[in-house]
Amino acid sequence: SSGINAEYGYLMKKNPRKIAWTVLYRRKMKKGTEQDVAKKRARKTTKFQRSIQGATLENILAKRNQKPEVRKAQREQVIRSQKEKIKAKKEAKSSNKKKTDTKAVRAAQKKINKANTKSKPGRTGVMM
Repeated sequence: SSGINAEYGYLMKKNPRKIAWTVLYRRKMKKGTEQDVAKKRARKTTKFQRSIQGATLENILAKRNQKPEVRKAQREQVIRSQKEKIKAKKEAKSSNKKKTDTKAVRAAQKKINKANTKSKPGRTGVMM
């Protein structure tokens, strides 16, 4: 009997959630479930601090509690030292360049270039 009703409902494209005696209707309307179980309460998330790689918790807290002026001074000092390093590197590079960039080296390179251009074979008599 219910099987026939279900079949006819299906063939007529009835939504089983709207037909009162179906399981889907009873589930939707929460019929026949046990007494209202109190909803499980979600735990409130709590903030938890922990150390990260390369910095212990004490270091992190100390940095956070520093005065902004102190932190700013430290930052500027680090930037200054980095700039000096870069400057020193550039000077070393330029002095190296001056040593190697002499007239003698240039003349030797010219000779090599001339020799290379002379030794190239000509393309006379090449058939395609």
